[in-house]
Amino acid sequence: MSDDLKRRAAAAALDFVEPGMKLGLGTGSTATHFVTLLGERIRQGLDVRCTATSSVTEDHARRSGVPVEDLDVLLTLDLTVDGADEIDGAFRLIKGGGGALLREKIVASASDRMLVIADAAKKVAQLGRFPLPIELVAFGHLSTLERVRTHLSALGYDGSVALRANADGALFRTDNGNVIADADLHRIDDAEHLEASLTLLPGVVECGLFLGIATHALIASEDGVERLER
Repeated sequence: MSDDLKRRAAAAALDFVEPGMKLGLGTGSTATHFVTLLGERIRQGLDVRCTATSSVTEDHARRSGVPVEDLDVLLTLDLTVDGADEIDGAFRLIKGGGGALLREKIVASASDRMLVIADAAKKVAQLGRFPLPIELVAFGHLSTLERVRTHLSALGYDGSVALRANADGALFRTDNGNVIADADLHRIDDAEHLEASLTLLPGVVECGLFLGIATHALIASEDGVERLER
């Protein structure tokens, strides 16, 4: 049922797309549904220009008939459509479960609007149940990891912080050649301070907190698709 709800949210997002738009395409299972459906509209004559937040999304877009250009060609975007691992009532997000958080944040920040598409399980009262992804420069990443652990402990977080691995046990690498540490924080009480302080640590590239970026959301449940605006 969850996959069906994701597809419903993705289908509703097409109502936000207008001819001539420059679009950012997110990464993840819900965003994949949107790219597939967008491809169907393009084959019917819709004219849009798009940029992708990951190599996985770019490959899927091209297979679906969706034109993909470099963000440095488009420069600014009208709308980014992307999923979320968590979204709270203040439109704060945790993203990065798919490993594309840095590019997702760059693309979303280049957009006039960011539309979040998700199933109802992703809507939470408090961020933190989903592990927070933290992207680290590969050089010295074990040293950086220890600083991250020490910093989180000083802030009162006592959950585990572990490097992400692939199914074969190899260290996960982002499209940028970086690694990701996933932090089990359980509950985030001050997301703004956490984001600002984490990204000040040398070796930390970005974290999966998206604050003040999302403007709209489509949350699909068995009762329909809820439309939210910040």
